[in-house]
Amino acid sequence: MTADRFRRLLTTSYLVIFFSYLFLPLLVMSAATFNASRFPTVTPWMGFTLGWFSALWADQRMWAALGTSLIVGAGVIALAVPLGLAAALLLDRMHSRAKTFLYALAVSPLLTPGVIVGISTLVFWREWFGVTGGLFLTIVAQSSFIAAYAMLLFSARLQRFDMALEEAALDLGATHGQVFRRITLPYLTPSILSASLLAFLQSFENYNTTLFVRGLETTLTVYIASKVRTGLTPAVNALSLILIGLTVLGAVVYEILRRREERRAAGSAAAAG
Repeated sequence: MTADRFRRLLTTSYLVIFFSYLFLPLLVMSAATFNASRFPTVTPWMGFTLGWFSALWADQRMWAALGTSLIVGAGVIALAVPLGLAAALLLDRMHSRAKTFLYALAVSPLLTPGVIVGISTLVFWREWFGVTGGLFLTIVAQSSFIAAYAMLLFSARLQRFDMALEEAALDLGATHGQVFRRITLPYLTPSILSASLLAFLQSFENYNTTLFVRGLETTLTVYIASKVRTGLTPAVNALSLILIGLTVLGAVVYEILRRREERRAAGSAAAAG
């Protein structure tokens, strides 16, 4: 066996193992949705059923928890993305010795355990402002570390930004606000969309931080965790299967729109040439 063939075999084997590790649990979980067993398992197989979708529809507490998670996710997007954008712009424009310190300070929430973030947020807002747990505190606590993810995305995008575009616009009489709206913001639009999606997903699946600041509210992850202790049914698998389907559908639509935009841009460039 030649070195090239061995390298290809090794790469193929690694990819098979890697994607199997990622997707086999999802396939097993999806199959358990259609098992008549009252436990979320595929063995033993008790027969095919669609009844767990009906059970999911009838579980009003789960739908209420899902609605709470969606509200919190929207709030985190509205708070964390602008904070991350502001931090990225500040660090990108800064040329002092304090830049390294501020960067480390901005990413430090990512290195802090979620339990610490949740407890410290609860204690701070309760002691200083009398705010107890609830939706507001959940959004604030999650945004305190999710904003760092958004900042890293924006920083990576800004590293490829040509500052001469802003300087030229300012030389031509544009204000800083006009430069930001017409040059910087359109350039950052893909990163804004990516940061919004990342912020929503991080918020949607968060458990450790949310557990301490939710008050009487129940998000989907907290509800599922409580069901694990009291008795989990395949209705949760049915909800997961629906969310996976929506995710795949969104990815397909995004890819179609992206390729259509690329063909349109290529056609415009060819016409201009």
